[in-house]
Amino acid sequence: MRAALSSGLDLVNLPHLKIQSARKSIENLMTAQLAPAALLEKTDKILFIAHLALGDFTYLQNCFQAFAHAFPHIKIHIWVDEVRRTNNTAAWPYLKKYALYDWLAECPFVAKIYQQTYSPALFEQSIVEAQQEDYSLVVSLATLRPPMYAKLARQISPRGFVAGMKKPASIFALHKCLAYQKLDAAFDPDRVAERGVHISAVYAAWFNRLFGIDSTSFSRLPFVQIPEQWETYAKEQLKAWHFECAGGNPADHRARLIFINPYAKTPKRCWPLERVVDLVSALRAQETYKDTCFIVNVVPEEMQRAKAFFDAYTIARIQLFSAQDNFFQLPAMLRQCDLIISVETAVMHLANAVHVPVIALMRQKNPEWAPIDQENSIVITTANRRDWVKAITVEQVIAALR
Repeated sequence: MRAALSSGLDLVNLPHLKIQSARKSIENLMTAQLAPAALLEKTDKILFIAHLALGDFTYLQNCFQAFAHAFPHIKIHIWVDEVRRTNNTAAWPYLKKYALYDWLAECPFVAKIYQQTYSPALFEQSIVEAQQEDYSLVVSLATLRPPMYAKLARQISPRGFVAGMKKPASIFALHKCLAYQKLDAAFDPDRVAERGVHISAVYAAWFNRLFGIDSTSFSRLPFVQIPEQWETYAKEQLKAWHFECAGGNPADHRARLIFINPYAKTPKRCWPLERVVDLVSALRAQETYKDTCFIVNVVPEEMQRAKAFFDAYTIARIQLFSAQDNFFQLPAMLRQCDLIISVETAVMHLANAVHVPVIALMRQKNPEWAPIDQENSIVITTANRRDWVKAITVEQVIAALR
């Protein structure tokens, strides 16, 4: 009887066990790495397509480095797509000299860069150049207009394995559905990581989904290796400004050196230059900061206007700065400072990379982009979600300094 009951119980549970097994199989399929392991073993190069900004690369470079360590036989090629691509020749000099290209050129784990995509003609030439590489594996990391980049990836590699981003699309958006069909594998970039995590954890989740690469929170910290010539440049520049007594540890009784960056790519993320003047004046009125030296970062295309603006004021020990010759001028100068105050752009992430305390001025819209080093970062956010960065007051910054 006991044996019969046992047998009957097994029969009762059998459908449930089949359902559990089926669910587990589906879960395994959903979490299995997208790039076939066999392909990763035999391929000798991979092309990543991305519309990279400096802030993106500050954290994505950890993922590229982890990929290089996991697959040392695979050369990493990166297509940097310029989303500001234009026929306007006046814009080309600034687009051509994008600072990210200098950084990528120094990365030991990046073998090739496609960086001439800023004009339609050069974009087409770059496609032909990439097609000649005959990539067997192409991965699009583009979150903006993913259907367009799905088509680009397949255009570059007609016969290879192509993976990319795929955001939900209505059945009525036929062009998107057709574009996504060009991918051999895809995932939704907004759903692969838990909600509310830092952007570095999001990127790490992408690479885990694509290649099965695991990472720790420590391995996601930003870093930058500054060539010695640019370290020397920064020190010489401070001497030329007579700021050589500034920087370092304030406990040494030297003048503090504060770096202020009010510029971002979009007006919503910029801080008005008038606020910079007010902040410097307010700090100079305090005994602690009366001898402080200030460096104001200016994007190259705004330098002439910024000079005209500051010339209207009589402010001692303040200098305008722009990394006009090479990207590494920027982190080299940041490393010399005691404090960095920056709007939500690459500078606040580079502050963490060079281990200098930072006060970040941010909107409420993208908290996942806050500086990752919480111990050395203070984040001031706008009061309302719809507020622009200019809503942050000088008084708020001074309160954070206290």
